Amino acid sequence: MTYTRSTATLVALALASAAASAPAAGQSATDSESFAVVGNVPAICIGGSVSEAGGVFDLGVLVDTSTGFLRTDLTVPAQVLSGSFCSARSSIAVSASPITAQTFTSSAPAGFSRSVDFTATASGWTATPATFATAAASNPSSLQQRDTPFSGPISVGIGSFTTTGGAALRLVADTSYRGTVTVTLTPES
Repeated sequence: MTYTRSTATLVALALASAAASAPAAGQSATDSESFAVVGNVPAICIGGSVSEAGGVFDLGVLVDTSTGFLRTDLTVPAQVLSGSFCSARSSIAVSASPITAQTFTSSAPAGFSRSVDFTATASGWTATPATFATAAASNPSSLQQRDTPFSGPISVGIGSFTTTGGAALRLVADTSYRGTVTVTLTPES
């Protein structure tokens, strides 16, 4: 095969072009792509679990058995909600219902009452405890707000017991007096 000057030039140009397009020894040609990783965390609140006495405030005998009037020394230990948390701004609310005779359901006769009022508190979540008095017409401090996420125990207590209708009333006999305390955590994002 014979080469002419123009063929030799074409071969030289082709070799030069191939050399220019091939990476030099030691040089790499890389490419990369980035991928977004996304997710979210919803605003949630968990009330936790009761760690003392199974969630029961057991007051025992409510009256002084020699007078029939409400005992003035009623006390019970606080209940603790452990493992409570909110992942966002939140509110804590406490509500309660009076301790009421469950079997004696008709109106109490003159000089008697069939219920006991009290005050419930939920503390540890906010600087000011949430407080609810069953005898109060309104309970503005029963709802408290926290501006940041939080995790911690909530101590729930009851006290300030009074006979519904006044201290001069005795309680009717009943083997079961019951009331409730409810603590609610709500996310507010």
